[in-house]
Amino acid sequence: MIDDEMHDDALRVRDLVAGHGAPALHGIRTAIPRAVITAVLGPNGAGKSTLLDVLAGVLAPVAGVVERRGGTRPAYVVQRSTAPETLPITARATVAMGRWATRGPWRRLTARDRTVVADCLDRLGATDLADRPLGTLSGGQRQRVLVAQGLAQESDLLLLDEPAAGLDAQARSRIDEALRQAAAGGVTVVRVTHDPDVAARADHCLLLRDGRLAAEGPPAVVLPAA
Repeated sequence: MIDDEMHDDALRVRDLVAGHGAPALHGIRTAIPRAVITAVLGPNGAGKSTLLDVLAGVLAPVAGVVERRGGTRPAYVVQRSTAPETLPITARATVAMGRWATRGPWRRLTARDRTVVADCLDRLGATDLADRPLGTLSGGQRQRVLVAQGLAQESDLLLLDEPAAGLDAQARSRIDEALRQAAAGGVTVVRVTHDPDVAARADHCLLLRDGRLAAEGPPAVVLPAA
C-alpha cells in the first residue's frame, strides 16, 4: 500500500534485504524522488544491479518492501542485449518491442505506436539505424537502441543499468540528453553508473557500499563520500 506521506517521492524502500542467492542488500531504507534523475553508484559488488532488479519487480525481496507511486510497469534497460548476433531483427523492430508493454506481444502496431517508435529512435540519434539488423550494430549503437526501447514503453519509471558504460562521447551524450528530456517530461529515471561525472549531473544520488546505503542526497553531498 502506498504511504500517503510519499508526496513527491516515486519510490520508498523500507528495510530491504535482497539478493540472488545470498543477500546482496541489507536493510536499505531510502526514498527516490519523482520525475528526476537518480544516480546509483558504488564499487563492484555493492548491490547496485540487485537494487534495480528489485525496483523493476524481477527479483522479490527477502525482507522489506518497496512502495511505489504510479501504475505503469517499470521500463528496465540492461547493460547489453542478450540477443544473439544472428537474430534477424532490425533496430526499429527492437524499439517496437517496447510497445508490447501496452499492446501485448505480436499485436499489430497502431499509428501512434509507430509515431512513438520513430520519436524514440530520433531522440537517441538512431533513425539512420532503424532498418539495420541489431546484430550488425556497434556496442554504442546497440545500447542507444535499447535505451530507445525503454523510452518506447512510456513508463513513469525508467531503470537503467550503466546505460553508457564503455561508450564513446557522442553515444553518452545522446543517452544523457534523452534521459534528461524524459525526466523533464515526468519520468522517474534511476540509473546505475560508475562515472562520477554522470553522477554529478544527476539530481539525486544513492551511494551503496557492501550492500548498505552509505550516503544519499544531492551529488554535492554524496560524491565526496564515494
